[in-house]
Amino acid sequence: MEIYKDNIVSFKNESEALSNADRRISLYRFVSALAAIILIYQYNISENDVLLLPAALCIGVFFVLIKKHKAIRLQNDLAKIKVEINKQEFNYFAQGEISFEDGAEFTDATHDYSYDLDFFGDHSLFHHLNRTGTITGKRSLANALLNILPKEEILQNQEAVSELKDKINWRQDLLALAKRKPDSDEIVSELIEWSKMKSAKFSGAQKLLSFLAPSAVILVLAFYFFSPYEIAGRISFLLSLINLAIVGSQFKSIKRELITSTKIEQVLQQYSLLFKQIENTKFSSKRLSHLQRRLLENQHKASASIHDLSLLFGRLEHVTNVFASPLLNGVLLYHFHVLRGLSNWRRKYAIHIEEWLEVIGEFEKYNSLANFSFNNPQFAFPEINQAYEIKFEDLGHPLILNKKTVTNSIDFNPESFFILTGSNMSGKSTFLRTLGVNLVLAGIGAPIFSSNASVHPLPVLVSMRLSDSLTDSESYFYAEVKRLKYIMNRLDKSPCFILLDEILRGTNSDDKRNGTIEVIKKMATKKVYGGIATHDLEVCNVTKEYPNVLTNKRFEVEIIDDELVFDYKLRDGICQNKSASFIMKKMGVI
Repeated sequence: MEIYKDNIVSFKNESEALSNADRRISLYRFVSALAAIILIYQYNISENDVLLLPAALCIGVFFVLIKKHKAIRLQNDLAKIKVEINKQEFNYFAQGEISFEDGAEFTDATHDYSYDLDFFGDHSLFHHLNRTGTITGKRSLANALLNILPKEEILQNQEAVSELKDKINWRQDLLALAKRKPDSDEIVSELIEWSKMKSAKFSGAQKLLSFLAPSAVILVLAFYFFSPYEIAGRISFLLSLINLAIVGSQFKSIKRELITSTKIEQVLQQYSLLFKQIENTKFSSKRLSHLQRRLLENQHKASASIHDLSLLFGRLEHVTNVFASPLLNGVLLYHFHVLRGLSNWRRKYAIHIEEWLEVIGEFEKYNSLANFSFNNPQFAFPEINQAYEIKFEDLGHPLILNKKTVTNSIDFNPESFFILTGSNMSGKSTFLRTLGVNLVLAGIGAPIFSSNASVHPLPVLVSMRLSDSLTDSESYFYAEVKRLKYIMNRLDKSPCFILLDEILRGTNSDDKRNGTIEVIKKMATKKVYGGIATHDLEVCNVTKEYPNVLTNKRFEVEIIDDELVFDYKLRDGICQNKSASFIMKKMGVI
């Protein structure tokens, strides 16, 4: 898409401008620091008080430039990341290149549909959808794909996705922030574990002493510098040793906090920026507004609270500095105060950490679905009903996008279950997957590859790609029978949408035919929706016994100029043509 191509150029130019500004500020910092050093040196030589004011101004300018430099480097980092984000999107369209994480770790062969429909792994649905940069974002998107929602939640999700769809700059800003300092399962787990740790307790006397002891050292040191009494120096040294002993008494608690602090300070800063991005945006959709409020319900905004925590962890790390730590603790009880700060923070805000991280994950999930909608403007949000109506017009597989893509229309009313026949490679399995993937997308509030659709959200159960369970010592056949039993049990409890592909392949042809017919008959007596693909044309005769429930659908193939021609168009009735023998003869197998 042209917008990604334009963004690449725009963000490259922005990065170049920021790099130039970075170099200028580096020079200004050097000049201001050098000027301050020269002025202080001249003051020491001449003791001219006039030099103190410009020296102080140079020092002030130096620290202002440090802050400005940090902000420019952040913006430059984000601009560079956004160049890469837009390159990835452009290459995705131009070359079909998928540079995103595939979510293989979420693969679950026992799930109702995700394994059979290839939701995770290379070139999976998750692989195509994923535009997350945090661990919680990945988990949130994966969890969304694993659960069909009730009507009200689907409608809220549709509204949220629609709102974010055209906010491409906002979406890319959020993703760039998430990618700048990637987190990990380990860091998130440690942060959650830290939030649940028991905080160090401080008595009233300890709190009072933490202010009186540093004050005493500072007063005695001041007296020492401005008086001729050397004993004041010795007293200040003794008081410093006492302060070090006070901090040492809390060393175990400090060390316990330090285990986590050394790993998550930068990630916390990144979370703070993500929260700020969400907090400072006005949302109109109910779901996004609700998520935003979860970051604003406490005394502090989530962004400010997490920023404070990152500062505390950063300060705690100074305890490992053999030069700074004795000075800071001997004079100021520095790490005692940091430890108190962490204890206070945990008491006030630790209970909210998981909830706040969940908000980031939810926004990244909606970002991914909104990006999917933006990249596929021809996709539509289905109408969601509660009347058990399921119908699709111009339905296609959302991951098979090209000019030759064939779409089909199907209505599950009045007949709710079809028996699908067709020769090899005619498109039966792909059509079943097309139905399954679009139904799940509809059931989570995402757009689907259909010009017009109406869907009643139902549990989706699929049996298409079972394998032998070596760990459970199960044969393919037994694993499949267990799956079918599970499906039947679910149908006993509530209506479901079922997709089956060539069931009972682990037995002989007669058993397979009879078993398939009996399975279909039993499902026909329940509230079932969906379809089954089969090569056995005799199975199709069962539709005569249940004309109000079952119907026959087919894909056909033609032989034109000694070549197989598939049109992949769904038709009513039973398949008339076969291709297996022709293909084997053409390839010299028979």
